[in-house]
Amino acid sequence: MRRIDHFNDPAAPRATSLKPAVSAVVLDAEGRLLLIRRTDNDRYAIPGGAQECGETVAQAVVREVEEETGVVVEVVSLVGIFSNPAHVVAFPDGEVRQEFSMCFRAVPTGGHPRGSSESKEVRWVAPEDLRSLDIHPSIRLRIERGLADPTSPYFT
Repeated sequence: MRRIDHFNDPAAPRATSLKPAVSAVVLDAEGRLLLIRRTDNDRYAIPGGAQECGETVAQAVVREVEEETGVVVEVVSLVGIFSNPAHVVAFPDGEVRQEFSMCFRAVPTGGHPRGSSESKEVRWVAPEDLRSLDIHPSIRLRIERGLADPTSPYFT
């Protein structure tokens, strides 16, 4: 069984947990977006994951991006805070987590793209090519906000 994202689904299970998570809109010098293809749901996404005890959100972003993509980044600004209770994720162990993700903009500073246990593909994608990819609506919103006005953080 894999994780199942429920978004605006009246039949979705009720959330049983809420955990701080981070994600990153990483753009290279050519304006391409760093994407992973997730191993758990086969969709494209921006890198991210849960914040761990003892680290700041910026440290969590750097760690998660490098773990999932091999790319080292520097966090440069906040995209927004995404906490829509209509987005829950059901995990194989029975946990149902309400979305709570802090999304940041970041720039690559080193490393080399490579897959991981969480990402079967890592690629740089031009913004105009995003429409053809299978991306969950909640991730598309983060991408849209990350590519938009960097002076006004988004929040739900």
